[in-house]
This record gives sequence, C-alpha cells and structure tokens, in this order.
Amino acid sequence: MHVGIIGMGIYLPEKFLTYKDLAKITGLPEFVIKDKMGIVKKPIPTEKDTTSHMGIMAAKNAIEDAGIDPKEIDVVIWNGAQHKDYPNWLAGVKVAYEISATNAWSFDMEAMCGSMIVGMEVAKSLLIASSEINTILLVSGYRNLDMINYNYKPTSFMFDIGAGGSAVILRKNAGKNVVLSTHSIVDGDFSEEVIVPVFGSKKWPPSKEDVDEFYFHIPDPERFKEKLSKVTLKNFYEVIDKALEKSGYSRKDIDYLAILHFKRSAHLEVLKELGLNENQTTYLENYGHIGQNDQLISIVEGLKSGKIKNGSVIVMVGAGVGWTWNAGIIRWGDYVEESSNKS
Repeated sequence: MHVGIIGMGIYLPEKFLTYKDLAKITGLPEFVIKDKMGIVKKPIPTEKDTTSHMGIMAAKNAIEDAGIDPKEIDVVIWNGAQHKDYPNWLAGVKVAYEISATNAWSFDMEAMCGSMIVGMEVAKSLLIASSEINTILLVSGYRNLDMINYNYKPTSFMFDIGAGGSAVILRKNAGKNVVLSTHSIVDGDFSEEVIVPVFGSKKWPPSKEDVDEFYFHIPDPERFKEKLSKVTLKNFYEVIDKALEKSGYSRKDIDYLAILHFKRSAHLEVLKELGLNENQTTYLENYGHIGQNDQLISIVEGLKSGKIKNGSVIVMVGAGVGWTWNAGIIRWGDYVEESSNKS
C-alpha cells in the first residue's frame, strides 16, 4: 500500500508589496530587502482574502488539477494558520462546505509553518489505517502578516511573510507521486521566545490598549538570536537526513529541494551543505514566506520549470515558530515498488 498526490493547487492574492514598497515602509535600504532578505515581491491580502477564502480557492484548484468530484473526498484537514476568520473556529468545516465535499468529515490541525509536512504524515497515517478513507484534502490559508509590525525591528526576519493558500489531495494507492517518510524536531525552550502577547488566555480579559500590542514580539531579542543561531541549521540537516534515511535515501539521491523562504545567504548555505545547486530548488523571492504553503508553492514552480521530473526525489523542508523543524520526502512520478527506490 502507498499514498500518493493526485492534485495540488495554490492561491495568491492579487495585491503585492515589492522590495521598494517594503523599503519605504520599514526604512531599510532596498538592497537589504532584495539581496539579503531575498524579497523581490510578496503577496498581501485584499479585503476578500480571509484565511479560509484563500484555502478554499487553493482547494478548488487542487480538485480541478486532480480531475475528481469533491464528493470523492473523505476527509478535509485544515493545516493552515491558527489566525483564521474568527477565533476558536473550525476552518476545515467551512472549506468542506464551500467546495461541496459533502461526504467528508473534517478537523483542523496546526504545526505552525511545518503544518503541510506534518499534515501529510497525519493524512498518510489515516489513509493507511482506515479502510473507509481513500482520499484526503489538505488545505491551508495563511495571513500571519496581519501580526507583523514593520516598525518593530526584532522581528525583521519575519518581514518576508506574505499571504496565500495551498492544497494537496492525497489518495490511497494513487499509483504516482508517492509520499514517503517525514521527520520532525521540536524544541519547547523556544515556545515563548516569539509570541503575540495579547488576546490569549494568559492575558485575559483584554484591555483597549492591547489592540496596539497585537503583533509578534520577542521578549529577549539577543537571547533568542543567539539560541536560534546555534541550533536551527543543525536541526534542518537532521530532519532532512532522518526523513531521507526513513525513505531509503541519502543526500546524494536528492533531486529537488522544496524549502521555505528565508534569507538568501541561509538558502545558499543549505544548498552547499546538501551538495545541491540552484537548478535543484526554487528560491521563493517572488513569494516571500507564506508559512506552511512554501513547500507546495516550490513544488508547483519546480514542475513548471521542469526541475522536477518523473522519478525525482523531492525533499520538503520547513520550520515554524515554537520551535519546530520538519522534513518530508516525495518520490515524484510513476509509482514503483519501495524496494526499487532504495539506494
């Protein structure tokens, strides 16, 4: 038994901020935004682009790509952002209704910007474990940029955050695009290093003044920066190596890296460490960081450009505030027996 991808879809708002716009907003030089942060432009939401709307549109595109009737979907898993249309609200149920997935049940899950990779592991487990489940839709919308304060420099590494949605449809014994293994690391020592300090149960009831504090804060910026720099790339490499090993591969087998957007120097450093070149990935400089959607956006771009071919081994990599590091492996193209995959 195997689980494969039968359809993917992305959605981007019509409005963008360019590096020139961001330079004006932040007061940072244009070359810092474009060359160091690696942002040429990034999508931002229009009035219609609620978190669920962006997921719904991506889901419709994935259904069209798969060429299926939405009634074939057995489960809808929302693995988009916690920042949804309303607090304490299920986005997946809304998506299922809007796409006419009338035979599906639904739940929401969250692993911050690792949610697409973790979601694939959850969906794969459900498909293998249940004889009643054959097709699952993973759907995400993301607009955490609502909580970015461009005048608050400690979170400048988050100035690349944009808005958008993505969706992927997984099917049992799909015969193609096999989802192999994943690996994740979490470090709870970072759990309160990057927070929105208001409108949660730790500070309730809210005051009128809390509205002005509704953005990501870093209580101790120097401590945070020092701690993260010591572990983040090490943990990226560990989740990649472990996911590859579980899938029967090693670094030399990587054909394409679908990695989150982060600063250009870190992106190039990861490529060098893994022995890859820039033709084996897509740097998302025209998207910025759209949370857990980055990996699917990268795969869609890789397919368009011809970088991903039949038989390509794709490594998906993500990380999220909290802190979590995640990697997953897909073998793109026609299904072959697992024993034939292994190096």
